[in-house]
Amino acid sequence: MKNKPVYVEIPIEAELDKLWDATQTPDLHEQWDLRFSSITYLPKEENGPQHFTYKTNIGFGLSIEGFGKSAGEFHARDGSRTSSLHFGTDQKRSLIREGRGYWKYKPNQDNITFLTQYDYDVRFGRGGAILDRFLFRPMIGWATALSFDVLKRWLEKGETPGNQYLRFFSVWVISFLFFFVWTYHGAVPKLFFQHPEEIGMAEKLLQMPYKEAALLTAGIGIAEIAFGILWLLPVKKKWLFGIQLLAFPMLALSAALADPGVLTHPFTPITFNAALFVLSGIGFFQSRDVPSANSCRRKR
Repeated sequence: MKNKPVYVEIPIEAELDKLWDATQTPDLHEQWDLRFSSITYLPKEENGPQHFTYKTNIGFGLSIEGFGKSAGEFHARDGSRTSSLHFGTDQKRSLIREGRGYWKYKPNQDNITFLTQYDYDVRFGRGGAILDRFLFRPMIGWATALSFDVLKRWLEKGETPGNQYLRFFSVWVISFLFFFVWTYHGAVPKLFFQHPEEIGMAEKLLQMPYKEAALLTAGIGIAEIAFGILWLLPVKKKWLFGIQLLAFPMLALSAALADPGVLTHPFTPITFNAALFVLSGIGFFQSRDVPSANSCRRKR
């Protein structure tokens, strides 16, 4: 099962030497590259390749450690530079066995085209090949592209990679929370179990019969599930947060108008919606300029 090499390309408005240092200096490289937790250069022999070790934390106290070397650097007449890499690991927990690739730096009139292409062999036979094709390779390609955009923003805007990743993952954690909130409240009390208080709210606010209120409640539940799913899709989260900044005050007001008694309930809809309103505001401002893998070109 032959897979296509991973390819990522992005234009960066920076000096070539500054971009070179950010990608070839270990303590700078490990700051922006999501694929590595640490990179250590080993002593280099004169005119020999640069050997290094790397470590990638994969969670639950586990990590993958590997080896690599810069196989050569080529400076072309047009000013472009190429750095070739050979990498791998002997650890059995790693899907990657060994791979090769290169980075290329191509100066243009207004920017530098920074690109990479690499491929690797995998372990675990056909099962490993299938896992790589449908899960791991798309994931590591996405991580490479996201890292390239973080590097671009660091060099162009000066925002450190740490701050960018903090904002990126904060937005996605909040997005997963809202996915859960909307799908749960749409599916459980409105669609599957039809809680009497949900139906009663529609009856009182709209003055409609029970059966019609039950159908309307189910329809609202389906709409909430659909809105929840949007949080997992690659859409601009800023607009979803903006919708919620309008929706949560209206939902709190509707609940109070339908049954003023909810104001005295434990876990009242008033405080629940107020908390989600504040969280939406935080997400709205955090999501205004988030790094994205979509900023990169993924095919030659």
